[in-house]
Amino acid sequence: MAEVDITPAVMISDSREDYALVDSGDGRKLERYGRFLFIRPEPQAMWSPSQPDWQADGEFIPASDEDGGGRWHLNANVPQTGWQQSWEEVQFTAQCTPFRHLAYFPDMDPVWRWIRSRLEGLEAPDALNLFGYTGVGTLALSASGAKLVHVDASKKSVTAARANAALSGMSERPVRWIIDDAAKFTAREVRRERRYDAILLDPPKYGRGPDGEIWRLEEDLAGLVENCGKLLDAESRCLFLTVYAVRMSALALGSLLQEKLSHLGGQIEVGELAVREEARGLLLPTAIYARWSA
Repeated sequence: MAEVDITPAVMISDSREDYALVDSGDGRKLERYGRFLFIRPEPQAMWSPSQPDWQADGEFIPASDEDGGGRWHLNANVPQTGWQQSWEEVQFTAQCTPFRHLAYFPDMDPVWRWIRSRLEGLEAPDALNLFGYTGVGTLALSASGAKLVHVDASKKSVTAARANAALSGMSERPVRWIIDDAAKFTAREVRRERRYDAILLDPPKYGRGPDGEIWRLEEDLAGLVENCGKLLDAESRCLFLTVYAVRMSALALGSLLQEKLSHLGGQIEVGELAVREEARGLLLPTAIYARWSA
């Protein structure tokens, strides 16, 4: 049975060349993406900012309702088609999206590094990235020598992921780019008796599959994790699950993994992802996680 550590641990994303949380407070955050500065809403930044006046190249103004809408107000110097950024060996295009994101999630930096460390010593390990979005995480694992299966329901996201692979000079890497509903694909992989050395799960709160399938995190996550457990075995190395923007505890995620992955042995840990503010070193929480490792 897996050993469970219920002491929450924080995985911190620090400033780096192409990204920094410059300042935060009063429900907003000021971030640097490459050469541009952006302001976005951040309800968890309940403190006061270190600087009263922020100068930025763009700001996302949320809608007055609670549906998560809003729009960007951008200076003319911000390219509408995006700009190039990098993460270690990976080159990719960042862009202001209608969903207030910038086409990748910089707080996943310590997650990608952790999975890469778990796969060290394996020759061409097999990894599965569900809800893979624009492929930065997929390419981060592929660059370390893994064979990847990248799954996302959005054709637009998978197209962007392929473009990022080309930008990185990694088009010939062993990556299967799949447009599919993550739950359906995983169930088929179980029937095929496939196995993986590592699985990365970064599901949204709500989503739609390519054929209109509905994904609701609270209803569908348990079944997906159970099937992921069937794709791992005694020789597998890790599974990492992150959850954003829900009223849920990391302890709940840990208990879910404890139930579904207990047959694998190993260790289950829980905690939070956070970004360290450049100005004062404050930690801004971004997500909760649970992870299993052999």
